[in-house]
Parts: sequence; C-alpha cells; structure tokens
Amino acid sequence: MQFSSGRARLKQGRLAGDRRELYPHSLQFYLEPPTENISLVEFESFAVDRLRLLKVVENLGVSYVRSSEMYKTKLENELRKLKFPYKALAEDDYEARRKDHISHFILRLAYCQSEDLRRWFLQQEMDLLRYRFNELTDSLRQKFLEHVNLSFEAISEDLKNELANELCASTPGLTVIKVKEQMFYKVGLADAVDLFRARRVFIKDGFAYVPLKDIDAIVLNNYRTKLSKALALTARSLPSIQSDERLQPLLNHLSHSYIGPDYSVQKNTGKISLEQIDTLSVKSFPLCMRQLHKALRDNHHLRHGGRMQYGLFLKGIGLTLEQALEFWKKEFIRGKVDADKFDKGYAYSIRHSYGKEGKRTDYTPYSCMKIIMSNPPSQGDYHGCPFRHSDPELLKQKLQSYKISPSGITQILELVKGMHYQLACQKYFELTHDVDDIGFSLNHPNQYFTESQRLLNGGRELKKELSNSGNSQQKSNSQESMNSNPTPTSSKTPADADLEELEAYFTED
Repeated sequence: MQFSSGRARLKQGRLAGDRRELYPHSLQFYLEPPTENISLVEFESFAVDRLRLLKVVENLGVSYVRSSEMYKTKLENELRKLKFPYKALAEDDYEARRKDHISHFILRLAYCQSEDLRRWFLQQEMDLLRYRFNELTDSLRQKFLEHVNLSFEAISEDLKNELANELCASTPGLTVIKVKEQMFYKVGLADAVDLFRARRVFIKDGFAYVPLKDIDAIVLNNYRTKLSKALALTARSLPSIQSDERLQPLLNHLSHSYIGPDYSVQKNTGKISLEQIDTLSVKSFPLCMRQLHKALRDNHHLRHGGRMQYGLFLKGIGLTLEQALEFWKKEFIRGKVDADKFDKGYAYSIRHSYGKEGKRTDYTPYSCMKIIMSNPPSQGDYHGCPFRHSDPELLKQKLQSYKISPSGITQILELVKGMHYQLACQKYFELTHDVDDIGFSLNHPNQYFTESQRLLNGGRELKKELSNSGNSQQKSNSQESMNSNPTPTSSKTPADADLEELEAYFTED
C-alpha cells in the first residue's frame, strides 16, 4: 500500500506541474514540438505504437468507406488498444495526449527523409485527424477551432432559417429539411476559397456559410499546409540530427520498420521438401517470391539481390542448410556455373546466410518494408516488390497471366497508383485465395506464405516433411511469368551492418 501510494503521489506531482496545460484538447495541429526529456525506451515505444496506428489508418482507409460505422469502430478500437486519445475525453487522458504529441514529432523526424515518406506520413496523419475531428461534439469542435486559430462562428438557428433557401440552392446535396438539421459556420472567404471555386458554398458580405459536412475539408486543408511546411523544415534540419549516433539508427529503422515475427528458420526447419517448392510457389508464394522462383527456373541463375531476397525467404519457410545447398546447386549447374565454381563461391554465401560462416549471424527473411525500401532492381534483376518496382503495364500482364480477374486487376492497380503496395499484395492474396477479407495486415512475405498454408490446409500448419529432398529441380514452372522493378535503403543497425557483410559475398553474378 505504501508503494502504491508513493507512485500515485509521484504521478500527481507530475501532473501538478505546468505540463498539463500543454494539452488543453485531445486534438491538435502539432505546432509546438515537445521540450521534455524522455528515455530512449519511451522514444522507441511511442514511435512504434504510432507507426502501428498509422498503418491501421492506411489499411482501413482502403478497405472501408471512411464515414462507415465499421471504419469508425475498428479505428476507435485501435486507438483504445494503443492508448491514444480516441474521443475528447475529460481531463483524465493526459498520458494519452502526451503520447500523441511526442509520437507525432518522432515519426515526423523519421518520415521527412524523402518525398515518398513525407507523402505517406502526411496522408495518414490527415486521415487520422479527419476521424478524430468528426468524432468531437459540437462544443468541443468549436473549442478546437478556436485553439488552432480557426475561429469559425456557428450561425444561429434564426439566421439559418432566414437563409434556408439560399443555403439550399448554393450547397449541393442539401434540401431545405437537411439545411435545418445541419450546423453552418460563418467562414472568411480566404479559408473557403476551394469551396467557392467549386461553387459549393453560399457567399454573403465577404463570408462563406459552410455546412458541418464541409468544415472538415477546411480544417484538413489548413492542417495539410502547416504539416507540409513543417516536414520540409524538419528535412532541412536533418544533418544536425544525423550527427546523434543514438537517434539516427532509430529514425532510419522507423522509416521502413517491420513489427512482427522474424520468421527465423528455427521455427520452421524441415517443414517442406524440395519437391514441394514448384507447387508452393504457385499456391502460397507472394508475387515477389513467385517471380524470383520463376526467374531462377527460367535462367538457372539469380543476381545477388535476388539470391539474398529469395534465399532468406526459403530459409524462413523451412529449408535447411543442406536443402538450400542442394536447391541452389542443382539449379545453377543447369546454367553456366559448374559444380566447382558453385562450391568455391556460392556455397560459402549460403552457409553464411545460415550463420555457419563469418560472424555466424543467423539472418532472418526480409520484411515487406525492407523489400519496398531497398534499391530498385535494374536490368537483369528480379528482386524487389513487383507492386512497387514494376511498370504498371507489365504488372497488369503478369496478373493476367496468373488468371486474376479484370476487376481484380483494376483494384490492384488502383492501390498501386495510390502507393499502397502492401495493400495491393493483400488484395492479390484475397483474389488468389478466393476470400473477401483476409482479416490481417500483410507485412511480410513469410507471413503471406504462413497464412496461405493455414487457409489452404483448413487452419492446420504445413505438415512436416521427412522425405529426402531429391529431384525437385527437374520440373520447370511453365505457368509463371516474370519481371519486377523507392527510396532510401536501410539503417545501419547491427543487423543491417551484418547484412551488408553478407551481401558482399553475393556480389558475384
């Protein structure tokens, strides 16, 4: 009891300081950066939780209509789970507001480093603000507008009734009855210029009379402008941050972070035989690995980027070191590499990736973000993410050859156009497995394989194979098609430094 009471007093003391007044509202434009000291553990924890939240925002925004109840329910559940402000709570959500504030600025540092990263971060933050703004009560919405210096005045019922016919005629989609049900705001013309240009608002005496359904567009426009400028300014200050050896590896890691199982080989060793790989590549490989397998069978060779990406994937789905050596050797000697050259060069690389050579690091398969954020493939390469790196027309042809329906191809290409590469892969999973909703967020090629096998086997894990790994190399996968083709590569964490050493052994083509 004494200990508990002490902790309560400590927390109360913390709140009794001046920090509480930093967060008068559960919603903000993040105009002032945090100034308090936090530990590196809290720094990383806050950042990872916000990254999880923004990825959910992205996923839900593509899967559901943003105004739908399903969208709102799922997003509120995620905000609750990750302990972010999910509604305008009373005064007892200080910790959630603090976490919201600090985590935004951490990810702003991580995601200002390239145009693609800035664009993604801006879109997800805007979608999050839109949801939270629309969840505010009328009074709290008015307080928030005043707090961010957008003091739009809600017009009185008497004035609204007086202007009902004009408001109805000037505002698309509103009848007189709906006008009476809707709250209107008196907004300066400069703030409503987009609505004015589109002839979607009533103008009188230099003011626009904006319905509640459109006020969020003005708020979001204002937020977009401020956050875009802030990201550009943050990018300019990066050199000073990059000199901090504590923060820079964390920030680089966050910009292409994967949070989930590492799919290390120890969990899956021996679960497949070499005879199964051709069949599994069609049924359960994600598109990136399917095209690598196809290219290997056709050319009897992969360049170092493809060997790295595909070799670690195969390791993750259960290939033992002995199986991997046999698999790669049988395929390579069918091409221009003789057995002696393979044993002296390529075999060492494979043993190295299994932790049997060099630093004896047990490498794990690449996540989707690692693949998407890696260097794009050049002529003769097949690594990378097809949804990120392929020409849209070539991607369309590939999907057609895999018997994806025209409507399904259109959906995938729309996601690719919106730069939702992982969601495009998720849609590919749904179309190839004939399911409407896979029920999880796809973040790793080995996760794709595991979930595919679970679905195809009725919820059971892939049965462990005890047979020898004989003559799988003889079958050519004639149904397959080929090809592949954003931004800066990975951080210099210890694991990445080890991977760079491993890549050095793979550079012989």
